[in-house]
Amino acid sequence: MQSVQLDDLDARLLRMLATEPRIGVLEMSRRLSVARGTVQARLDKLVARGAIKSFGPEVVPAVIGYGVMSFVTLEISQRYGHTAVADHLAEIPEVLEAHTITGSGDVLCRIVARSNADLQRVIDQIVGYEGIVRASTIIALAELIPYRTQPLVIAASGTK
Repeated sequence: MQSVQLDDLDARLLRMLATEPRIGVLEMSRRLSVARGTVQARLDKLVARGAIKSFGPEVVPAVIGYGVMSFVTLEISQRYGHTAVADHLAEIPEVLEAHTITGSGDVLCRIVARSNADLQRVIDQIVGYEGIVRASTIIALAELIPYRTQPLVIAASGTK
């Protein structure tokens, strides 16, 4: 993945998409006072270089019945490797993301469940794979700062 330099126009375009994800290219070009082709070219460039990952909806798990969020650190058996564990985790719908990490564990997962009892079921499903040696779970009580990228966009573009 290559690094993408953002300028003021990129930052304004990304900010507009973040606040109004359903806005069209023509309306963006009108509000940004640039040609429609310029907006489309910038979007295409940002997508091609991986700066924009998706235009899809951001689903809130709690609203669709998954009110318990937790973070699970996994220790894995090195003979199975990360790929086999990732394949296992990808089969579990409640695993929202997984990352290889440094430190005492090998993989950090963000998972959701419908209740604490359901969380036990999800964890049992995760550790039921023989490539996972141990799991340590932390239940999130409240979200203080939601996942965000706009402050990074502003900092990367050098704008305010």
